[in-house]
Amino acid sequence: MGPRAPQYRMSLTAGEHSARHIRRIVRSFLAEWGMPELSDAAELGVTELVANVVRHVPDRRCTVVLLRQTAAVRVEVSDGSDQVPSFSSDVSPDSETGRGLVLLDAVADKWGVDAGPGGGKTVWFECAVAADALGP
Repeated sequence: MGPRAPQYRMSLTAGEHSARHIRRIVRSFLAEWGMPELSDAAELGVTELVANVVRHVPDRRCTVVLLRQTAAVRVEVSDGSDQVPSFSSDVSPDSETGRGLVLLDAVADKWGVDAGPGGGKTVWFECAVAADALGP
């Protein structure tokens, strides 16, 4: 059996334990794809995005997609809510909310929000392998 396909897609209704299970899936795929060094950043990023679904999307339904790229992984979390997350770097350290995108910005190489074609949105991020880890 060869390496896993370059993508993984899962649709779910997110609950309080969903992020833990999704982190395990992300870690497993990154190990299989030869990018285990991206696990910490990708797991933190997907945890924050799924937590946002639990907090802000009324039906908690979402789709998580992992896409293997040449030297990176792209993670997408799509949901049916048109509410776009807001980013503020002025979040108080004592605040219980509002830090998710600040953390995502800190661990991802790039991220963004795309409107869905029929409504909803996709929040995505990419984590790349360090250039010196790619070899000659």
